[in-house]
Amino acid sequence: MKIFILVVLFFSNEIYAEVKLASIFADNMVLQRDVKIPIWGWAAVNEHITVQFHNQSKSTKADHNGKWIVYLDKENAGGPFVLTVKGKNTIQIKNILVGEVWICSGQSNMEWTVGQAENATEEIASANFSTIRHIKMPKEVNSQPNSDFKTTPWEVCSPQTVENFTAVGYFFAKELTQEVAIPIGLINASWGGTNIETWISKQGFESEAEFREMIQTMPKINLDSLLKLKIESAEKQIESIQNAKLDSKKAASFNLVDVNDSTWPEMQQPGIWETQQLGNFDGVVWLRKQFILENTTNAIVLEIPAIDDNDITYVNGIKIGQTNGWDKKRTYQIPAEILKTGQNTIAIRIEDNGGGGGIHGDENELKLTVQNKEIPLAGKWKFQVESIKNSINENDFPSLCYNAMIHPLIPFAFKGVLWYQGESNAARAYQYRKAFPLLIHDWRQKWQTDFPFYFVQLATFTTAGNSNQGCDWAELREAQTQTLALKNTGMVVTTDIGDPTDIHPKNKQTVGKRLSNIALHHLHQKNKIHNGPTFQSFQKNENQLIITFQNTGKGLTTTNDYGFVNGFEIAGQDQHFHTAKAYIKNNKIIVSSDKVPNPVAVRFGWIGDASHCNLFNIEGFPAVPFRSDDWKISTETVKYTISTH
Repeated sequence: MKIFILVVLFFSNEIYAEVKLASIFADNMVLQRDVKIPIWGWAAVNEHITVQFHNQSKSTKADHNGKWIVYLDKENAGGPFVLTVKGKNTIQIKNILVGEVWICSGQSNMEWTVGQAENATEEIASANFSTIRHIKMPKEVNSQPNSDFKTTPWEVCSPQTVENFTAVGYFFAKELTQEVAIPIGLINASWGGTNIETWISKQGFESEAEFREMIQTMPKINLDSLLKLKIESAEKQIESIQNAKLDSKKAASFNLVDVNDSTWPEMQQPGIWETQQLGNFDGVVWLRKQFILENTTNAIVLEIPAIDDNDITYVNGIKIGQTNGWDKKRTYQIPAEILKTGQNTIAIRIEDNGGGGGIHGDENELKLTVQNKEIPLAGKWKFQVESIKNSINENDFPSLCYNAMIHPLIPFAFKGVLWYQGESNAARAYQYRKAFPLLIHDWRQKWQTDFPFYFVQLATFTTAGNSNQGCDWAELREAQTQTLALKNTGMVVTTDIGDPTDIHPKNKQTVGKRLSNIALHHLHQKNKIHNGPTFQSFQKNENQLIITFQNTGKGLTTTNDYGFVNGFEIAGQDQHFHTAKAYIKNNKIIVSSDKVPNPVAVRFGWIGDASHCNLFNIEGFPAVPFRSDDWKISTETVKYTISTH
């Protein structure tokens, strides 16, 4: 799932013997239509460079650093064309199309491939769209901005190649191709598990008061030095949690039954480490849990929904299986002869290479099965850290992914950005109100244009909390909705197409189609309904609230056969929310509760698993989760920090 590459700043103080193009320029690529097209690279100082494309020819000289750039005149959609660059040597880039280019960025739900999507076999077999092209940016990090990235190919969409395309990007491009018949290029700069801070530049943080003090604590040192700081900081944190020194030799016995784990700390499983006391940790951790058997006459089955990333699993000191793969379900047979009547011990050695960490997935799928009887294993597990991963994680410090995966693309011309991220920032949902707009401003400033920025709101997923306890997932959705205040933005709501038990819902087709509706409506003059009912205001009528929405299209509707609308809650001055009865009348929602005689606030979909929400417009777009109040929420005090000591 995760690859960590320590990269150096490309091309600094290098003497060029030959002309070189930036790595984004390669066979099968797509160039952006209807704008000036920057073409750049490196050569010997003062070397004369000629660039030819279609019916154009442009010349320039390499500067004192050996860098050169030309701007081709605007081109209409079309191709294939050849790009020729001449200096001391000649480079030819072939099979280039001109159309629309979109940067697809974010975390795992953007990285999720067509091969992992719903109906993957059928989708792959029918992927005959040769005008859709895709390039996957290498997963790299750096403490300083890179000039270029490691060469990687542009691929022409076909049943042989599409399996590894970003699914959201592909289904977006497929819809556009079928509607407007122009080439679509997808630059896939995504990385599962990344937080938003790694995608924002240092200059971006310096421009925003919320983060200015934080970024000043970022050491101005190379990756090796950052790694040393990371390990020192992690060791102190872990030893404080465990009240014990790290000891890899001692860890060799952690699979054994008689290990004294009475002083070990506990964590909830399933549940990723990053949301618990280990925080942003990568390395090897042991988990232990006991279970009771009344007899041992039958073999039993251990089921684990998924482990991020790799595991070796033991029962009573005997290895019963191992699996590599952060998204793979584990099913291990436990022979009867290794079991004992009474107490038995499960020990799991987990290697986490980045992001998440630990057991994750549906808690009902973490269990033992003895004949037809199930023994649930969800709950508190003992844990102990064996070792810290000796590399820089993409989330360890701010700007690391920006430096290595976004900065090298500047000033490449493109149409807009598709963004799917936020799961890793849920714990800092309130601060996301600043961080998300900052990322958009930062990237637009770097390209000096207010390009379209379309994003996906967090999908349905079972997380802790609700309106009365606080719910970081709902609070993150609110921050995303507020970001629509920025011009030239659009948001897709996915509460109706998520999976409460899977943070990676497989229905990426609907996500891509909804994103395409935004683009078709705003950029291609297609009259597309592209959003769902959005809260506007409410009026009070005795014990009822009458709620008015925008973006109702042909009208409000519900999927309930009896007209009941789910997902609404109301509260009085005590700020305690109760489930509300809700129904549609005159294209408005009427809500009330016998427990709230004097309602003053209303919320809708304010929970991680919002799949029960069933309010739509007739065109089929779900209502946007919202709250009418401005009462204190649970993530207001949680801030992003850099751990360097």
